[in-house]
Formats: sequence, C-alpha cells, structure tokens
Amino acid sequence: MTFADIPTTTLADLLGRPQVMTLGIRSLWTPAPHLAGPAFTVRCPPGDNLMLHAAIYRAEPGSVIVVESGDLDHALAGGNVCAVAQRRGIAGFVLDGVIRDIGEAREAGFPVYGRGVVPIPGTKKAVTPLGEPVTCGGVTVAAGDVVVADEDGVVVVPVDRRDRTLTAARAMLAKEAAESLDDWEAAHRAKIDKALSEGGFTG
Repeated sequence: MTFADIPTTTLADLLGRPQVMTLGIRSLWTPAPHLAGPAFTVRCPPGDNLMLHAAIYRAEPGSVIVVESGDLDHALAGGNVCAVAQRRGIAGFVLDGVIRDIGEAREAGFPVYGRGVVPIPGTKKAVTPLGEPVTCGGVTVAAGDVVVADEDGVVVVPVDRRDRTLTAARAMLAKEAAESLDDWEAAHRAKIDKALSEGGFTG
C-alpha cells in the first residue's frame, strides 16, 4: 500500500488541520481522481504563468506540480500544457489559482485541483525560482512533500513525516477493515454517551 491507496480522510485524521488545504482547492472535474506524489513547487505572480509552463519540462515523472498564485483572473495553464505534462509523466496539478480548457484535461483524465476555471490566459514574463517552499490552499508545501488529493480535499504530508505517516495510515485502514459496522456503532455510541454524560447532558 502506497499513498496512492490512502484516502485524504485518513491522512487528515493523522496530520490534523494544518496539513489540509482550504476547501477552495478542489478537483476541477468529476468524478474527482485520486492524486498522489511528491511536490514539485512553483511560484507564479498574479497574472503570470511562465514558471508553471517551465516546470512541466523540469519536474520528474510522478511529481505533483504545486503552484502558489492566488490569481483568479488569469489561467495558469490550458489544455496543451496539461497534455504535455501528462505525456511527460506528471501525476497532476494542484493550483492555488485557476486554469482553462478543463474539458480537455477531463477527457484525458489528467488530475487538476484548483480554485476554478477562467478562459483568460496569463502572461509569460516573471522568472521565479523553482523548488522553493510555497503556500497553496493555506498550507506550506516544500519540494518533496507528498501531496494527496481526492474528492474530500488535498492533504500535504511533510517529507520528514512521510514514512511514519504511511505506516500509521496502513495500520488505521487495516483496523477499520477488520471492524464491522455493528462494532463501530457500539464503540461510537459508548464514546458519545460518555461525552454527553461528562458534559452534563441528561436527555
């Protein structure tokens, strides 16, 4: 079992709110594809997309390109950029920004998580370093951090917590798989009744 098999809900339970991107970052086509891979980080100033376009030729196969932008008025990429990224083995995009030609990405099955879609392209002028820490969806993402995304959201696993998080996630999922709904309900009801009693609830 790898991170490609781990749901974001399990990772969120293990890592907590600070590692979960804000709800504005969602799959831009449905059904939402499961996306997992090491982050290749990019920073694009508002209105400019040069460095994302540069990144698709520099990121290793299997990488998730993560972009800090925050601009909702200009697309960071379009259908051809997604197609070339996919052809070069990029696992997908996670963008704190918007994209265009989403129908082409959907048809190709290329995962794109972001804030939305707009038809206006950005310019290609601003040169910024690649591979530096960025902020995407309120989470600081460093190169090599594991990014996992699905229909419930996007979670970032810091690279120095990768192995122990994967081990803990496997154990949690194994425990859940071995537990029947009746067992879960009994334990859940006992937990809720205990909390109610401790809080003074008498109904």
